[in-house]
Amino acid sequence: MSIETPEHFSTLNIRVYYEDTDTGGVVFYANYLKFFERGRTEWLRRLGVNQSELTIREQLMFVVKKVEIQYRKPAKLDDLLTIHSKITRVGRASVDFEQFAENLGERLCESTIQVCCVDSNTFRPAALTQELRTLLEKVQE
Repeated sequence: MSIETPEHFSTLNIRVYYEDTDTGGVVFYANYLKFFERGRTEWLRRLGVNQSELTIREQLMFVVKKVEIQYRKPAKLDDLLTIHSKITRVGRASVDFEQFAENLGERLCESTIQVCCVDSNTFRPAALTQELRTLLEKVQE
């Protein structure tokens, strides 16, 4: 794995709250998707991409098209998870991410997620703006 930098590999810490757990006291499986969404969103925010403004100014928004996820070990109440995110491919109208959650250096869950850019009015695929594409290609490993 490469050296972590804010540009190439982003991290976000998330505390597990009671609301995140199931009746067994572990993180409900679908909540990892929420954690990964927060990881991607906060990374874009740190890069200067505000998704609300993108929708208003460019009529563009991101939607998840494809997810592959593998669960390894459970996270539990009060754990402090670190969500790691990196871009693996920038396409004309899509961005592929690898993301994983870990606790105390142990990998708990990992995923590949494809996010597509769509027109916010029609929800049809739309090309990334050149400015956004250039930015994302710059942070891609």
